[in-house]
Amino acid sequence: MITFRRIPTRVPAVALGALAVAACATAPGASTSDARPGASGSTSTADVFPDLRSVVDWEAAHDGARQPGLEDRRFSPEQYWEIAMPLVEATERLSVAEVGHSVEGRPLREIVFGSGPIRVLAWSQMHGDESTASMSLVDLLAWLGSDDPLVRDLGSRITLHMIPILNPDGAARFIRRNALGVDVNRDARRLATPEGRTLKAVHDRVEPDFAFNLHDQNVRTRVGSTDRGAAISLLAPAFNRTRDVNPTRERAMRIASAIALAVEPVVGDHVTQYNDAFNPRAFGDLISAWGASAVLIESGGMERDPQKQRLRRANFVALGHALEVIARERWSAIGTDVYEALPPNGRAVDDLLVMGGTVVIEGWSGARETRLDLLVRYARPLLERGGALGDLGDLEGYEARDTLDATGLYILPQGEMRPEGGILEPGAPATFLLARDPDGRDVVLDFDGGPGR
Repeated sequence: MITFRRIPTRVPAVALGALAVAACATAPGASTSDARPGASGSTSTADVFPDLRSVVDWEAAHDGARQPGLEDRRFSPEQYWEIAMPLVEATERLSVAEVGHSVEGRPLREIVFGSGPIRVLAWSQMHGDESTASMSLVDLLAWLGSDDPLVRDLGSRITLHMIPILNPDGAARFIRRNALGVDVNRDARRLATPEGRTLKAVHDRVEPDFAFNLHDQNVRTRVGSTDRGAAISLLAPAFNRTRDVNPTRERAMRIASAIALAVEPVVGDHVTQYNDAFNPRAFGDLISAWGASAVLIESGGMERDPQKQRLRRANFVALGHALEVIARERWSAIGTDVYEALPPNGRAVDDLLVMGGTVVIEGWSGARETRLDLLVRYARPLLERGGALGDLGDLEGYEARDTLDATGLYILPQGEMRPEGGILEPGAPATFLLARDPDGRDVVLDFDGGPGR
């Protein structure tokens, strides 16, 4: 059997032994009790906002509000609305209206909560394969329909407009772009897509004071220069190319500081700051330029959270806490320093390195057995499925989340990975046997697009 080694890969790969996963001491998903702000002596939400709900309170609220049926982060828009619509219809506090249609005619819906003077706009899944916040918004709907006394108070102070699953055609395929092949988040300037036009129309009607742009980012992204994965990344988007900070953006930075303190107890020290380079085609940047205090929340990845249920919880806590801070107009109680001190998103590492093995190919003239390292990239990296050959050759110095030491073993390509004409092609499915002999009689691992562990 095979031993995998979790990053860092700058140490020698582990030797052959029992099948195991050796996690970094600070791997995402490990216990975060020692990383909670209070435990380390740093600032916590209770220090800054002693009169507001604590993170523990918000986690308890999520326990009561979490809706079944979205345990797999791949779900259809129709499945989503089968869960969301009864929650809206069950309370007078929530209303829903169709505000547009996608390229393929799927409804785009706006849900409204409250009647307060502070206007808040939130939207999710404008990239169809970024579903974490959509799950959280369902839970938020359930909480907004509950008898929690805070709900009624918030409803008198804010009006919250939500557009879950802005890109339902992409969500139906679980792909980033819409049915035209356009990135909706790069359509804020031209408004060529019906989804982009709908968001702009809702924005112009609402004229939000605050906006939440809810996304998922590359699960391979690290925290700064560390080997820790980035679970949550925050951004108060720039409104111009010089990235100036006016009062509106400063207020967004304060809200981002509050969110950072709220999510750290949930995800540990895996919170980063997203790059704030101005993009004149992106909705977050232009909504900031149009006058709202906008905050981007990007959900990355955590080990042992393949369906992003822990990050679903983190988004609920982030949004609940932020809405309370906004409703009570308490953003002046926290500075921008927490947000500005967040480490940046760092490098993105690959998924799996297979190091030191000998590749066996029938038909290679004079080179049936060749020592080659392999790089595998997963289509579904959190589930370790859909592996494809990313590179091969001498890959010493490459980084990946996992390293498999195949020294002394033979790699026998199978299925579509078996080359025609003796050429291993990057992009081919990563399906191979790992054996102790070149004929594959003594197989120690059958790698069928993933380790199957």
